[in-house]
Amino acid sequence: MDTALNSVGWLQANVMNIVYVIAIALAAIWLSGVIKSLVLRMGKSHPALDETLFHFLGSIARYAVLIFAGIIILDRFGIQTTSLVAILGAAGLAVGLALQGTLSSLAAGVMLILFRPYKVGDFVEAAGTFGKIDAITLFTTDMITFDNQHIIIPNSEIWGTKITNHSHHAVRGVELVASVAYGTDIKKAKASIAKVLKANKQILSDPAPFVEVETLAASSVDILVRPFVNGADYFDVKYAVPQAIYEQFAKDGIEIPFQQIVIHNAK
Repeated sequence: MDTALNSVGWLQANVMNIVYVIAIALAAIWLSGVIKSLVLRMGKSHPALDETLFHFLGSIARYAVLIFAGIIILDRFGIQTTSLVAILGAAGLAVGLALQGTLSSLAAGVMLILFRPYKVGDFVEAAGTFGKIDAITLFTTDMITFDNQHIIIPNSEIWGTKITNHSHHAVRGVELVASVAYGTDIKKAKASIAKVLKANKQILSDPAPFVEVETLAASSVDILVRPFVNGADYFDVKYAVPQAIYEQFAKDGIEIPFQQIVIHNAK
């Protein structure tokens, strides 16, 4: 009987607090949802930015509002929240230290999504790996290599290091070297190379291909050949043109050098 009376008395004494708590809880739930929606709307209004980041930021904002509301509710019932906040802070610090590698990848992921040095579908060389970007998350970047391996790289290993995006520009130059023997008519060799480049439909005429002598090597004259192509045709041209030049040199009677040692007899 005394317990029931005490319960009724407590309810009567705290009825306003209960109403206050319900109102705060409902308001916090509504406000947290509104704030998250606003953050997501901001992400959709900037197509250049990845929505993954705004989903993450929206969730953080939502939980921040709910935690703040929880502290207000506890304070309303006379519970000292100072020590609770200190405990939560210490726990957060401990978790942060334990997950510092993960948090580093998270921070790097945020920077990669914000500044977008590459996007899904780009051919990129980063963290010692060269391949096609398959996915970008807050923690990792997924690549597909040319031998069809799926490589998952922590973002912390990419951000802050050299990133080469081979897909950034629509038109790319293909660096090739054609070597001829000393004594070869260079004009004839250039004309032979020009035939190959003109015959390849993937090579652009504007900008014009660059064909000039680059190096006088020990056993050869090295000619730099740089045709320009659309990014999608880069690898087709890179691996097709050397064979075509070799075959054209053979047709035109141009000697392809090989390393040799000349021995002179002493008299």
